[in-house]
Amino acid sequence: MKIVLLSGSIVGSKTRTAMNYAQKAFAEKHPDVEAIFIDLAEYNIQFSDGRNYMEYEGDTGVVTKKIMEADAIVIGTPIFQASIPGTLKNIFDLLPVDALRDKVASMLVTAGSPKHYLVAEQHLKPILAFMKAQIVQSYVFIEEKDFHRKEIVNDDVLFRIERLVEDTVLLTETYSNLRERKEAAYGF
Repeated sequence: MKIVLLSGSIVGSKTRTAMNYAQKAFAEKHPDVEAIFIDLAEYNIQFSDGRNYMEYEGDTGVVTKKIMEADAIVIGTPIFQASIPGTLKNIFDLLPVDALRDKVASMLVTAGSPKHYLVAEQHLKPILAFMKAQIVQSYVFIEEKDFHRKEIVNDDVLFRIERLVEDTVLLTETYSNLRERKEAAYGF
């Protein structure tokens, strides 16, 4: 199983910090899972211009191909101006409409205020559904107060991250088994 952890912003440290915890949870609880971390701050991504994702070269081609090859994607995003960052939206724009078909998507959201809790529900989930993802319904929402010196200090948040990792793996395995059974029924 191949899972991409996508940190969807080029600024700030909280989303990256939270995604590091998720990556650590994958390594500890599921060492057989290939968890690939993509932090958009470390890549030079082009703006989408409508081309097929396979036509992009450099960092843009690398990132889009890794996402397309994954069985699941954990999306880490901060909330800026009551929305996801443009860098993350650009990634979605670079991919085909059904890029997330047969993939599981889960979300880890950081925000400076509890007022932004529903942004993932109202903004990110519809994008993932449109792109045909199987969405892990519960997501992790982390507020400013849960961090101190680039560490998560709320044990409940750590528990929820571990649960998100478990739910992502379980749902990915379940959908993979269902697809295999359906394909086996065709007999060719």
